[in-house]
Amino acid sequence: MTQSGHQQALPESVYEPLRCHVLTPGACMRRREFLGVLGGAAAAWPLAVRAQQPAMPVVAFTRSTTFAGAEYLVTAFREGLKEVGLVEGRNVLIELHAADDQVDRLQALTAELIRRPVSVIVGNTISALAAKANTTAIPIVFATGSDPIREGLVTSLSRPGGNVTGVVFISGTLGTKRLELLRQFVPKATTIAVLVQSNNVETEAERKEVQAAAQSLGLHLVIAEASNDQEIDAAFAIFIQRGVGALFVGAGPFLFARRARVLDLAGRHAIPAMYSQRESVLAGGLMSYSASQPDAYRQTGLYVGRILKGEKPGDLPVIQSTKFEFVINLKTAKALGLEFHPQLLATADEVIE
Repeated sequence: MTQSGHQQALPESVYEPLRCHVLTPGACMRRREFLGVLGGAAAAWPLAVRAQQPAMPVVAFTRSTTFAGAEYLVTAFREGLKEVGLVEGRNVLIELHAADDQVDRLQALTAELIRRPVSVIVGNTISALAAKANTTAIPIVFATGSDPIREGLVTSLSRPGGNVTGVVFISGTLGTKRLELLRQFVPKATTIAVLVQSNNVETEAERKEVQAAAQSLGLHLVIAEASNDQEIDAAFAIFIQRGVGALFVGAGPFLFARRARVLDLAGRHAIPAMYSQRESVLAGGLMSYSASQPDAYRQTGLYVGRILKGEKPGDLPVIQSTKFEFVINLKTAKALGLEFHPQLLATADEVIE
Protein backbone atom coordinates (compact mmCIF):
# COMPACT_ATOMS: atom_id res chain seq x y z
CA MET A 1 0.00 0.00 0.00
CA THR A 2 1.29 3.41 -0.97
CA GLN A 3 0.99 6.06 1.71
CA SER A 4 1.95 8.98 -0.48
CA GLY A 5 -0.47 11.89 -0.20
CA HIS A 6 0.72 13.57 -3.41
CA GLN A 7 -1.44 11.70 -5.88
CA GLN A 8 -4.55 13.51 -7.00
CA ALA A 9 -7.60 11.49 -5.93
CA LEU A 10 -10.49 10.82 -8.29
CA PRO A 11 -13.93 12.11 -7.26
CA GLU A 12 -15.67 9.83 -4.82
CA SER A 13 -18.39 9.14 -7.40
CA VAL A 14 -15.85 7.22 -9.48
CA TYR A 15 -15.37 4.72 -6.69
CA GLU A 16 -19.04 4.34 -5.85
CA PRO A 17 -19.67 1.53 -8.37
CA LEU A 18 -16.87 -0.45 -6.76
CA ARG A 19 -18.36 -0.40 -3.28
CA CYS A 20 -20.79 -3.15 -2.40
CA HIS A 21 -22.64 -1.95 0.68
CA VAL A 22 -24.18 -5.27 1.75
CA LEU A 23 -22.76 -8.44 0.22
CA THR A 24 -24.10 -11.79 1.35
CA PRO A 25 -24.40 -15.08 -0.49
CA GLY A 26 -27.49 -14.69 -2.64
CA ALA A 27 -27.74 -10.94 -1.94
CA CYS A 28 -26.41 -7.74 -3.52
CA MET A 29 -24.67 -9.05 -6.68
CA ARG A 30 -22.93 -12.22 -7.64
CA ARG A 31 -19.18 -12.12 -7.82
CA ARG A 32 -19.10 -12.39 -11.63
CA GLU A 33 -21.51 -9.42 -11.82
CA PHE A 34 -19.39 -7.48 -9.38
CA LEU A 35 -16.29 -8.18 -11.44
CA GLY A 36 -18.19 -7.07 -14.53
CA VAL A 37 -18.98 -3.74 -12.91
CA LEU A 38 -15.39 -3.47 -11.74
CA GLY A 39 -14.04 -4.18 -15.24
CA GLY A 40 -16.48 -1.77 -16.88
CA ALA A 41 -15.60 1.04 -14.47
CA ALA A 42 -11.89 0.47 -14.94
CA ALA A 43 -12.24 0.49 -18.72
CA ALA A 44 -13.95 3.85 -18.54
CA TRP A 45 -11.01 5.51 -16.84
CA PRO A 46 -8.43 7.21 -19.06
CA LEU A 47 -5.24 5.15 -19.18
CA ALA A 48 -3.10 8.04 -17.98
CA VAL A 49 -5.33 8.56 -14.92
CA ARG A 50 -5.36 4.84 -14.07
CA ALA A 51 -1.59 4.74 -14.24
CA GLN A 52 -1.40 7.49 -11.62
CA GLN A 53 -3.78 5.89 -9.10
CA PRO A 54 -2.32 3.79 -6.28
CA ALA A 55 -4.42 0.79 -5.27
CA MET A 56 -6.60 1.69 -2.30
CA PRO A 57 -6.79 -0.69 0.66
CA VAL A 58 -10.15 -2.43 1.13
CA VAL A 59 -11.59 -2.85 4.63
CA ALA A 60 -14.29 -5.52 4.95
CA PHE A 61 -16.74 -4.58 7.72
CA THR A 62 -18.50 -7.85 8.57
CA ARG A 63 -21.47 -8.55 10.79
CA SER A 64 -23.22 -11.79 11.76
CA THR A 65 -26.58 -9.99 11.95
CA THR A 66 -27.95 -7.35 9.57
CA PHE A 67 -26.89 -3.73 9.17
CA ALA A 68 -30.47 -2.53 9.60
CA GLY A 69 -30.42 -0.20 12.59
CA ALA A 70 -26.63 -0.50 12.96
CA GLU A 71 -25.64 2.12 10.40
CA TYR A 72 -24.53 4.43 13.19
CA LEU A 73 -21.79 1.94 14.09
CA VAL A 74 -20.39 2.18 10.57
CA THR A 75 -20.52 5.97 10.84
CA ALA A 76 -18.56 5.82 14.11
CA PHE A 77 -16.05 3.49 12.45
CA ARG A 78 -15.57 5.96 9.60
CA GLU A 79 -14.97 8.72 12.15
CA GLY A 80 -12.18 6.66 13.71
CA LEU A 81 -10.55 6.16 10.31
CA LYS A 82 -10.85 9.85 9.59
CA GLU A 83 -8.99 10.67 12.81
CA VAL A 84 -5.91 8.95 11.38
CA GLY A 85 -6.28 10.53 7.95
CA LEU A 86 -8.21 7.83 6.09
CA VAL A 87 -11.35 8.92 4.23
CA GLU A 88 -13.64 6.50 2.43
CA GLY A 89 -13.40 6.86 -1.35
CA ARG A 90 -10.27 8.98 -1.13
CA ASN A 91 -7.64 6.66 0.29
CA VAL A 92 -9.58 3.66 1.61
CA LEU A 93 -12.58 1.59 0.53
CA ILE A 94 -15.09 0.10 2.99
CA GLU A 95 -17.28 -2.88 2.12
CA LEU A 96 -20.19 -4.00 4.29
CA HIS A 97 -20.86 -7.74 4.53
CA ALA A 98 -23.79 -9.12 6.52
CA ALA A 99 -24.72 -12.73 7.27
CA ASP A 100 -28.29 -11.73 8.23
CA ASP A 101 -28.35 -13.98 11.33
CA GLN A 102 -27.41 -17.04 9.26
CA VAL A 103 -24.15 -17.99 10.94
CA ASP A 104 -23.45 -20.77 8.46
CA ARG A 105 -22.90 -18.08 5.82
CA LEU A 106 -19.92 -16.62 7.63
CA GLN A 107 -17.39 -19.29 6.70
CA ALA A 108 -18.03 -18.88 2.98
CA LEU A 109 -18.23 -15.11 3.27
CA THR A 110 -14.92 -14.73 5.09
CA ALA A 111 -13.23 -17.33 2.90
CA GLU A 112 -14.10 -15.21 -0.15
CA LEU A 113 -12.74 -12.06 1.49
CA ILE A 114 -9.49 -13.84 2.27
CA ARG A 115 -9.21 -15.30 -1.22
CA ARG A 116 -9.40 -11.87 -2.88
CA PRO A 117 -7.78 -10.68 -0.47
CA VAL A 118 -9.00 -7.60 1.43
CA SER A 119 -6.58 -5.51 3.52
CA VAL A 120 -8.30 -5.77 6.93
CA ILE A 121 -11.38 -7.58 8.24
CA VAL A 122 -13.51 -5.89 10.92
CA GLY A 123 -16.15 -7.93 12.70
CA ASN A 124 -18.36 -8.49 15.72
CA THR A 125 -17.56 -11.55 17.84
CA ILE A 126 -18.98 -14.29 15.62
CA SER A 127 -17.74 -12.71 12.38
CA ALA A 128 -14.23 -12.21 13.77
CA LEU A 129 -14.09 -15.83 14.94
CA ALA A 130 -15.07 -17.02 11.47
CA ALA A 131 -12.38 -14.87 9.90
CA LYS A 132 -9.77 -16.07 12.38
CA ALA A 133 -10.59 -19.68 11.51
CA ASN A 134 -9.82 -18.93 7.86
CA THR A 135 -6.64 -16.81 8.02
CA THR A 136 -3.54 -16.11 10.06
CA ALA A 137 -2.27 -13.52 7.58
CA ILE A 138 -4.94 -10.86 7.04
CA PRO A 139 -5.34 -8.47 10.01
CA ILE A 140 -8.61 -8.86 11.94
CA VAL A 141 -10.00 -6.17 14.25
CA PHE A 142 -13.00 -7.10 16.39
CA ALA A 143 -15.54 -5.16 18.41
CA THR A 144 -17.08 -7.36 21.10
CA GLY A 145 -19.25 -7.08 24.17
CA SER A 146 -17.92 -10.33 25.62
CA ASP A 147 -14.58 -11.63 26.89
CA PRO A 148 -12.26 -11.99 23.85
CA ILE A 149 -10.01 -14.48 25.70
CA ARG A 150 -12.94 -16.70 26.68
CA GLU A 151 -14.32 -16.47 23.14
CA GLY A 152 -10.97 -17.54 21.70
CA LEU A 153 -10.25 -14.37 19.77
CA VAL A 154 -6.94 -13.68 21.56
CA THR A 155 -4.84 -15.34 24.25
CA SER A 156 -3.77 -12.08 25.91
CA LEU A 157 -5.27 -8.59 26.15
CA SER A 158 -1.96 -6.78 26.50
CA ARG A 159 -0.12 -8.86 23.89
CA PRO A 160 -2.69 -10.40 21.56
CA GLY A 161 -0.04 -11.60 19.07
CA GLY A 162 -0.89 -13.08 15.69
CA ASN A 163 -3.20 -11.23 13.33
CA VAL A 164 -6.06 -10.33 15.70
CA THR A 165 -6.76 -7.40 18.03
CA GLY A 166 -9.75 -5.24 18.82
CA VAL A 167 -11.99 -3.35 21.22
CA VAL A 168 -14.14 -4.62 24.10
CA PHE A 169 -17.29 -2.77 25.10
CA ILE A 170 -18.43 -4.36 28.35
CA SER A 171 -21.90 -5.78 27.82
CA GLY A 172 -22.85 -9.13 29.33
CA THR A 173 -20.92 -8.47 32.54
CA LEU A 174 -23.10 -5.45 33.41
CA GLY A 175 -26.07 -7.61 34.38
CA THR A 176 -25.89 -6.86 38.10
CA LYS A 177 -25.83 -3.11 37.55
CA ARG A 178 -28.72 -3.25 35.08
CA LEU A 179 -30.86 -5.32 37.45
CA GLU A 180 -30.13 -3.00 40.37
CA LEU A 181 -31.14 0.05 38.33
CA LEU A 182 -34.32 -1.66 37.14
CA ARG A 183 -35.27 -2.50 40.73
CA GLN A 184 -34.44 1.04 41.87
CA PHE A 185 -36.66 2.67 39.26
CA VAL A 186 -39.45 0.06 39.28
CA PRO A 187 -39.46 -0.94 42.98
CA LYS A 188 -42.90 -2.59 42.91
CA ALA A 189 -41.74 -5.25 40.47
CA THR A 190 -40.71 -8.34 42.40
CA THR A 191 -41.02 -10.82 39.52
CA ILE A 192 -38.69 -9.91 36.67
CA ALA A 193 -38.77 -11.36 33.17
CA VAL A 194 -35.36 -12.07 31.65
CA LEU A 195 -35.05 -12.47 27.87
CA VAL A 196 -31.70 -13.78 26.67
CA GLN A 197 -30.20 -15.05 23.43
CA SER A 198 -29.97 -18.84 23.29
CA ASN A 199 -26.86 -20.88 22.44
CA ASN A 200 -24.46 -18.09 23.31
CA VAL A 201 -21.49 -18.22 25.71
CA GLU A 202 -21.94 -14.56 26.64
CA THR A 203 -25.60 -15.20 27.45
CA GLU A 204 -24.76 -18.01 29.86
CA ALA A 205 -22.32 -15.81 31.77
CA GLU A 206 -24.89 -13.00 31.90
CA ARG A 207 -27.64 -15.35 33.07
CA LYS A 208 -25.54 -16.62 35.99
CA GLU A 209 -24.65 -13.07 37.02
CA VAL A 210 -28.28 -11.89 36.90
CA GLN A 211 -29.49 -14.95 38.85
CA ALA A 212 -26.95 -14.27 41.59
CA ALA A 213 -27.92 -10.59 41.71
CA ALA A 214 -31.63 -11.43 41.86
CA GLN A 215 -31.08 -13.77 44.79
CA SER A 216 -29.27 -11.07 46.74
CA LEU A 217 -31.99 -8.53 45.92
CA GLY A 218 -34.86 -10.87 46.78
CA LEU A 219 -36.26 -10.91 43.25
CA HIS A 220 -37.87 -13.79 41.39
CA LEU A 221 -36.83 -14.31 37.77
CA VAL A 222 -38.73 -15.79 34.84
CA ILE A 223 -36.03 -16.60 32.26
CA ALA A 224 -36.70 -17.32 28.58
CA GLU A 225 -34.29 -17.87 25.70
CA ALA A 226 -34.82 -16.89 22.07
CA SER A 227 -33.01 -17.41 18.79
CA ASN A 228 -35.79 -16.38 16.37
CA ASP A 229 -38.89 -14.18 16.22
CA GLN A 230 -41.28 -16.99 17.13
CA GLU A 231 -39.34 -17.72 20.31
CA ILE A 232 -39.44 -14.03 21.25
CA ASP A 233 -43.23 -14.08 20.87
CA ALA A 234 -43.47 -17.28 22.91
CA ALA A 235 -41.29 -15.78 25.65
CA PHE A 236 -43.62 -12.79 26.03
CA ALA A 237 -46.61 -15.11 26.23
CA ILE A 238 -44.92 -16.80 29.19
CA PHE A 239 -44.06 -13.45 30.78
CA ILE A 240 -47.66 -12.28 30.60
CA GLN A 241 -48.95 -15.58 31.96
CA ARG A 242 -46.54 -15.35 34.91
CA GLY A 243 -47.51 -11.74 35.67
CA VAL A 244 -44.04 -10.20 35.52
CA GLY A 245 -43.63 -6.62 36.70
CA ALA A 246 -40.59 -5.66 34.63
CA LEU A 247 -38.32 -6.99 31.89
CA PHE A 248 -34.55 -7.42 31.69
CA VAL A 249 -33.40 -7.72 28.06
CA GLY A 250 -30.07 -9.48 27.74
CA ALA A 251 -27.06 -8.47 25.69
CA GLY A 252 -25.93 -10.04 22.43
CA PRO A 253 -26.17 -9.38 18.69
CA PHE A 254 -29.43 -11.28 18.12
CA LEU A 255 -31.56 -9.32 20.58
CA PHE A 256 -29.88 -6.11 19.44
CA ALA A 257 -30.89 -6.86 15.85
CA ARG A 258 -34.45 -7.74 16.99
CA ARG A 259 -34.85 -4.79 19.33
CA ALA A 260 -37.80 -3.35 17.35
CA ARG A 261 -39.81 -6.53 17.93
CA VAL A 262 -38.93 -6.62 21.63
CA LEU A 263 -39.81 -2.93 22.01
CA ASP A 264 -43.15 -3.48 20.33
CA LEU A 265 -44.08 -6.40 22.58
CA ALA A 266 -42.92 -4.65 25.76
CA GLY A 267 -44.90 -1.55 24.81
CA ARG A 268 -48.00 -3.53 23.82
CA HIS A 269 -48.07 -5.25 27.21
CA ALA A 270 -46.94 -2.15 29.18
CA ILE A 271 -43.89 -3.86 30.69
CA PRO A 272 -41.13 -1.54 31.99
CA ALA A 273 -37.88 -2.80 30.50
CA MET A 274 -34.13 -2.42 30.95
CA TYR A 275 -32.13 -2.79 27.73
CA SER A 276 -28.48 -3.41 27.03
CA GLN A 277 -28.10 -0.61 24.51
CA ARG A 278 -28.96 3.08 24.26
CA GLU A 279 -30.50 2.61 20.82
CA SER A 280 -33.49 0.77 22.29
CA VAL A 281 -34.26 3.72 24.57
CA LEU A 282 -34.01 6.17 21.69
CA ALA A 283 -36.59 4.00 19.90
CA GLY A 284 -39.01 4.10 22.86
CA GLY A 285 -37.65 1.69 25.49
CA LEU A 286 -37.67 2.73 29.14
CA MET A 287 -34.01 2.58 30.13
CA SER A 288 -30.57 1.21 29.33
CA TYR A 289 -27.18 0.93 30.92
CA SER A 290 -24.26 0.02 28.71
CA ALA A 291 -20.87 0.80 27.35
CA SER A 292 -20.99 3.12 24.36
CA GLN A 293 -20.89 1.00 21.19
CA PRO A 294 -20.30 4.00 18.90
CA ASP A 295 -17.23 4.90 20.94
CA ALA A 296 -16.02 1.29 20.67
CA TYR A 297 -16.42 1.28 16.89
CA ARG A 298 -14.70 4.65 16.62
CA GLN A 299 -11.72 3.10 18.42
CA THR A 300 -11.95 0.13 16.07
CA GLY A 301 -11.56 2.57 13.18
CA LEU A 302 -8.49 4.06 14.84
CA TYR A 303 -6.90 0.60 15.10
CA VAL A 304 -7.67 -0.26 11.49
CA GLY A 305 -6.06 3.02 10.45
CA ARG A 306 -2.92 2.25 12.44
CA ILE A 307 -2.72 -1.20 10.89
CA LEU A 308 -3.12 0.18 7.37
CA LYS A 309 -0.28 2.58 8.14
CA GLY A 310 2.03 -0.31 8.99
CA GLU A 311 1.51 -1.41 12.61
CA LYS A 312 0.99 -5.11 13.36
CA PRO A 313 -2.31 -6.13 14.99
CA GLY A 314 -0.53 -8.48 17.38
CA ASP A 315 1.41 -5.51 18.79
CA LEU A 316 -1.75 -3.49 19.53
CA PRO A 317 -3.25 -4.34 22.95
CA VAL A 318 -6.98 -5.02 23.13
CA ILE A 319 -8.74 -1.81 24.18
CA GLN A 320 -11.51 -1.80 26.77
CA SER A 321 -14.05 0.94 26.17
CA THR A 322 -14.64 2.80 29.42
CA LYS A 323 -17.47 5.12 28.38
CA PHE A 324 -20.75 4.07 30.04
CA GLU A 325 -24.23 5.51 29.60
CA PHE A 326 -27.38 5.28 31.71
CA VAL A 327 -30.28 6.54 29.59
CA ILE A 328 -33.94 7.01 30.55
CA ASN A 329 -36.89 7.74 28.26
CA LEU A 330 -39.13 9.98 30.36
CA LYS A 331 -41.93 9.93 27.80
CA THR A 332 -42.08 6.13 28.03
CA ALA A 333 -41.99 6.30 31.84
CA LYS A 334 -45.02 8.59 31.86
CA ALA A 335 -46.87 6.32 29.41
CA LEU A 336 -46.23 3.42 31.81
CA GLY A 337 -47.48 5.46 34.78
CA LEU A 338 -44.04 5.63 36.40
CA GLU A 339 -42.91 8.70 38.29
CA PHE A 340 -39.25 9.17 39.15
CA HIS A 341 -37.94 11.41 41.90
CA PRO A 342 -35.70 14.19 40.56
CA GLN A 343 -32.78 12.81 42.55
CA LEU A 344 -33.18 9.47 40.76
CA LEU A 345 -33.36 11.14 37.37
CA ALA A 346 -30.19 13.04 38.22
CA THR A 347 -28.29 9.74 38.22
CA ALA A 348 -28.99 9.29 34.48
CA ASP A 349 -26.42 10.37 31.91
CA GLU A 350 -29.21 11.25 29.49
CA VAL A 351 -32.95 11.82 29.93
CA ILE A 352 -35.04 11.67 26.76
CA GLU A 353 -38.19 13.77 26.99
